Amino acid sequence: MSDKPAISYGRYLTIWLALLVLTAVTITAVGIQFGRWSVFAAIAIAAVKGTLVLFYFMHLRYEGALIRITLSLAVLTLAVIMVLTFADVSFR
Repeated sequence: MSDKPAISYGRYLTIWLALLVLTAVTITAVGIQFGRWSVFAAIAIAAVKGTLVLFYFMHLRYEGALIRITLSLAVLTLAVIMVLTFADVSFR
């Protein structure tokens, strides 16, 4: 038997509905011109959706410290790569 808390179907449904709403926001944001902030808006929405999937559907919310530290290092590495890429493109 697992010592991890069980997630109710209602919680799964709530997260799924939140993902649907965020997908609609993403589609709506494509039609709205934010100028140079469009990319950042898309990345922010994707980050929120990814976080919901990681924490609830992949159950990372209930994992130990080692898994969370490993995930944090991976996200930090991705963030550094993205910042350096955007900096390189913006100075061309």
